[in-house]
Amino acid sequence: MIEYLNLKRMTAMHADEIAQAVTGVVNGGRYLQGDATREFEHDYAQYIGTRHCIGCGNGLDALTLILRAYIELGRLAEGDEVIVPANTYIASILAVTENRLKPILVEPDITTYNIDANLIEQAITPRTRAVLIVHLYGRCAYSPQIAAICRRHGLLLIEDNAQAHGCRFGDAHTGALGDAAGHSFYPGKNLGALGDAGAVTTDDDRLAATVRAIANYGSHKKYVFDYCGRNSRIDEIQAAVLRVKLRYLDRDNQRRKDIASYYLDHIHNTLVALPADRNNDSVWHIFPIRCNDRDALALHLLQRGIQTLIHYPIAPHRQRCYLAWSHLSLPITEQIHAQELSLPLAPYLSDEECRQVAEAVSDYSPSNGNRP
Repeated sequence: MIEYLNLKRMTAMHADEIAQAVTGVVNGGRYLQGDATREFEHDYAQYIGTRHCIGCGNGLDALTLILRAYIELGRLAEGDEVIVPANTYIASILAVTENRLKPILVEPDITTYNIDANLIEQAITPRTRAVLIVHLYGRCAYSPQIAAICRRHGLLLIEDNAQAHGCRFGDAHTGALGDAAGHSFYPGKNLGALGDAGAVTTDDDRLAATVRAIANYGSHKKYVFDYCGRNSRIDEIQAAVLRVKLRYLDRDNQRRKDIASYYLDHIHNTLVALPADRNNDSVWHIFPIRCNDRDALALHLLQRGIQTLIHYPIAPHRQRCYLAWSHLSLPITEQIHAQELSLPLAPYLSDEECRQVAEAVSDYSPSNGNRP
């Protein structure tokens, strides 16, 4: 069986160094807010290209903390609107509603799966204060057009970089393109911990200090609380593991790109829509294909010993927790959520495993198949 993702194989790629790093933390006796965290924050800030990196509990917390800090700094207020892609993972939207802000869902571009820049400006109202772009599946969502819109209307530009560690726009990394960015280090990410972890990156000194305080119970100084904060900190073991894996991120991403190129060159099936990324600009956290008969295709692949995953089966506006949005008509988002299927893609995959995946997808031919 070619599993969609095997975390044991992923960790084994750097097992000796990870074990050494974890042992160092255990023997050091400092398990929170120690040297490993400070060193990782420094290394990751340098890698991304920002002045600040603040480690936190997870990717959702990172986005939530950014928005909360902007509220504390007077840049946002309850009821303000944040433009966000309609087809994102729900965490992007949860961060908005958690802060009692209003998400404005904008359709994606069907060819990139990222927010359609041409639809952003028409979604702006007098209450709009920010645009939150999501580098979905590992592909950069930033564009000069989006940046110009934000400047023209005085809007914050926030990045959800949970799926795009190492992705670039020109010479800059995603995570350093907007005013602030949230990062997730969930184990399956391109840069993944051995548990939950996240970070905020920014060049804004005041924002960085406010995020760090809110994440530490609202405290800049022990037992002195400036905000009604929360406890969201990266632990020393996760920081040490991430510091090891960061050294190999570009190499691992290159292997992802090589696998994606192989899929793009060797999957031949008119019933399957491949990602429109022949320039390989993505870091391929996910390799998404689309098929009208997605379930039949997934079953066909499973019968061939290939496990797949759906990102994501239910659109946010169709979720029970956002029942008030169920009336919205978002046909492109709904099409993607109804057709998307993710193929195995990880840096540990062998050439032979990639060949089997490409051949199995190419061989799919149900009698009632039709083009996506």
